[in-house]
Amino acid sequence: MNMPMGSALPDWLTPVAWIYIAASLLSVALIAADIYLLGRCHRSTTTELVWVTSALYLGPFAIPAYLRLGRTSTHHAALHPTTASSTATSAAVAVLPGGGASAVAHLIAVPFVVAVGWTIAGMSMWPMILAIAVLAIAMLAVYERAASRAGRAPAQRGLTVGAAVLAAVVTVVAFDIGMVGWMLVLHFNNMMPAVTEGTFWFLMQVGVIVGLVTGYPAVKWLMSRNQSVVPA
Repeated sequence: MNMPMGSALPDWLTPVAWIYIAASLLSVALIAADIYLLGRCHRSTTTELVWVTSALYLGPFAIPAYLRLGRTSTHHAALHPTTASSTATSAAVAVLPGGGASAVAHLIAVPFVVAVGWTIAGMSMWPMILAIAVLAIAMLAVYERAASRAGRAPAQRGLTVGAAVLAAVVTVVAFDIGMVGWMLVLHFNNMMPAVTEGTFWFLMQVGVIVGLVTGYPAVKWLMSRNQSVVPA
């Protein structure tokens, strides 16, 4: 991998990274157990996966968000975030699918790019960014399409494939303003660790959170314009 090996990173970041990663995996397990073992299912599997994957980047902070906005009753009466107290809260929930798609795309794309030795301009960072974006768009489009049709009558089609793809593209581009910007800051400041280091994955988790911030206005705009973004 032709990236700087993070020599500018402080030593204390390594234990912090591993603690946060461990807490993230534990949070994933707790949310999954609450949904699938305690019977708190949602109206669609895609929505359940959004909440489970939210812990991949939000770590333990995903737990209070899930308990407040995503937990259903044991009678499978799914909570609809569109009934939340404000439009801002609804948009904040609706941005989570993009975060989950980005997090999962990182787990797939980064090892793949490293394994095949793919580089652009002598750097593996660019193909990683490209592969992550393509995977995230594909996953987010599938989510938008499936979630918009969940619970509808057969005559109600939900989002068209084109609308779902468009929403996914707009969301991922907005996400990448933050995510790619974060990666460039790390790279040009000699703070990008090797992918085998825990600090790399922790910093990518931080990057996804930065992406949530830059993606939020786009998601809120899409919801107000044509509601082509489906909350988790």
